[in-house]
Amino acid sequence: MSVEIVGMIGAQHVSEIHPASGPAVDPAFLRRFARAHEDGGFDRVLIGHGSGSPDGTQLAAHVAAHTDRLGLLIAHRPGFVAPTLAARTFATLDALSGGRIAVHVISGGSDADQRRDGDHLDKEQRYARTDEYLEVLKRAWTEDGPIDHDGPNYRIEDFSTAVKPVQRPRIPLYFGGSSAAAYRVGGKHADVFALWGEPLAETAEQIASVRAAARAAGRTDVPGISVSFRPILGATEELAWERAHSVLDRIRAARGGFGSFTGPKTLGKDAEVANVGSQRLLAAAAKGELHDRALWTPTSQATNAAGNSTALVGTAETVAKALADYVDIGVTTLLIRGYDPLDDAIDYGRELIPAVREEVARRAGAAERTPA
Repeated sequence: MSVEIVGMIGAQHVSEIHPASGPAVDPAFLRRFARAHEDGGFDRVLIGHGSGSPDGTQLAAHVAAHTDRLGLLIAHRPGFVAPTLAARTFATLDALSGGRIAVHVISGGSDADQRRDGDHLDKEQRYARTDEYLEVLKRAWTEDGPIDHDGPNYRIEDFSTAVKPVQRPRIPLYFGGSSAAAYRVGGKHADVFALWGEPLAETAEQIASVRAAARAAGRTDVPGISVSFRPILGATEELAWERAHSVLDRIRAARGGFGSFTGPKTLGKDAEVANVGSQRLLAAAAKGELHDRALWTPTSQATNAAGNSTALVGTAETVAKALADYVDIGVTTLLIRGYDPLDDAIDYGRELIPAVREEVARRAGAAERTPA
């Protein structure tokens, strides 16, 4: 059994505990950040998306030109460009990178952030648009054409293109969300369905919901499952927890205890949390600070769960076992990123990733040796 390990990169050194400094696009930092992940044994890196962020496809092209094998997972919001244009853009990147592109589809959890880019559809309408968008996108990648499509959001006539992905049959699709609409659309289309880091029991419930949605869509396969965490490591358990509380204090100090690093228009103390994924993280935090082996929730409370924000705290061995616990319940991809983004990525490569791979392999071997 193998597990995919994904990191997250950006073009600027910034996090919940590090105020943004320097230009919004720092090519030298981006190269260094990407190479740290490649050298550390990550399989892919996620390039995020926000209404004020640099263009992810161009960042990915720069990273691809300065790395050799690192996969690139580009966050993408359907609806701002035509699916036929997106198909050509990503297929071009796939060709230039030698087949290293994947697309992380996010329909949009914040109405306010969608409106900043001129999108005024409500949540259900966005998911309906995403469903149609992905139908066209996949056809553009896999059919020779010409393609016609007549739907409520897109009308396409006589489309064909010679620009096809290197990967066959198409570029992989990851899909984020935790609502019923997300399960329905992601269950239908996703190769990998992405969740935020909840306790094991709640994660197992979400996996069951995704698989049920895939079956309802007529799929005979099941999507892979990704879960995201913010590991906080220490040489000993005591040092790990000392560092965790230091990180929490710095998060609280950065914005008076609330908000996130994404910009000034973030969630505040009394802001309504519309994103179901954030609601779920806050619900887990309300049940207690520590769950299962090492899952720690105060970092989610401190940011009003504005993004994947639950921590796994402990030595590399402890955190590796905690991550392997998720693999045991059906997780296939682990997204790990730190509150000290670059330094943590280096540490994960030295300590955590080898420990995770060893623990997952050990458990898989033990399962094979156990009589049925």
